[in-house]
Parts: sequence; C-alpha cells; structure tokens
Amino acid sequence: MRQNPSFTLASEDGVKRLVREHPWMTIVSMTDASVLVASHYPVLLDETADGIALLTHVGRPDETVHELGRHEVMVIAQGPHGYISPGWYDAKPAVPTWNFVSAHMYGTPELLSGSENLRVLEALVDHFEDEMPEPRRMRGTAANAEYADRIAAGTVGLRIPITRFVAKNKMSQNKPAETVERIIGELEGGGPYASAALAAEMRRTHDEMRAATA
Repeated sequence: MRQNPSFTLASEDGVKRLVREHPWMTIVSMTDASVLVASHYPVLLDETADGIALLTHVGRPDETVHELGRHEVMVIAQGPHGYISPGWYDAKPAVPTWNFVSAHMYGTPELLSGSENLRVLEALVDHFEDEMPEPRRMRGTAANAEYADRIAAGTVGLRIPITRFVAKNKMSQNKPAETVERIIGELEGGGPYASAALAAEMRRTHDEMRAATA
C-alpha cells in the first residue's frame, strides 16, 4: 500500500482499534507454487498478546490451499470508506477521491490444537452474539455443544502474530477545516454517497488531530 505522510497510520493502538471494530478481514497467501490465494474470515484481536496478534479459523481445506504455517500471510483490515465528491469542496478546480482506513498486517500463522480451536470459535461466537438481545452461545445447551464439537472438526484455528504492518487513514487531513465540515455534513446527509460510519471516522480523526496540536 503506497504511503503518504499525511495519511500514515503508524499507531499500533490505531490498528488494534481497526481490528476490534471491523473484524471481517481478508487473508492473502503466496504459495510455494507462486499462486496468490485469498480468503475472507472474521478475526479477533488476541487481547493477551504483546503487540498485535490475531485469532481466527479457516474452513478445511483452506489451511492446505493457503499452506498455512509454512510462510507469511497478509491480513487486510478495512474500516469505513466512501466516495468524496469535489462538489463538496469549493468552487476551485478539484478531482474526486475516496476516503478510507485500512491496514495490511503480516505474520506467519500458528495452527492451533483442537481444544484451542474450540476456544477461538467460542470466543468468535460470543463476540458477535453479545450484541443480540438473546445471545445464542456455542455451548448454551447440550445440543449446541454437541453440534459445535462435531462441525469444529471441519475448521482449523489460527493465531497470527503480526511482525509488521502498513496502515493508512485517509480522512481529508490535507483539507481546510471548513471543507472537512462540509464533507462530513454531506456524509451525514441523505445523498447517494452518505455514510454515517465514514462521517464518524472523519470526526474522530480530526478531533484527534486537534487534540494533538492543542
């Protein structure tokens, strides 16, 4: 991912927040046969780890297709993003752009044991079910637990310690404050490119910038 100093996200905490808030990610491998493979899975942050480590699972035979554990993979996290019209700036000549936050994280996966895989699967279920009015737990009933144990055999748990990352948070940091407010207003509106999530991310970014220079 090409970097620009105005948009670089160098903070480990910032990348961790991205992972926590946007857990649907893409895992990319380059196999020994020089074949690119990509798969998509929910990912959790290992909150007990020093640095960044990811917990997830893949369905068989993806662990073989990706040759997991044999080489480094790239995991891509994608946050809010959207089209920014030049009509939201001012009367000066301008071109459209796309605002986004994304991280490319690199590490070699560790394949987990069957019992560790079950714990990761249970953590994934709990993470998402916690938002439901009546959460369904993986082991909420004896029948659920029996079913989970049976289908878990078709998955492989992973822990991916991240050794390096490249991240970018492009939220119109190079625009004047009044232009930023107009963009946020359009994103919060009812137009074809409205995005409340992107507007909130822009506000967070610019609030942090102002706090850092105060």
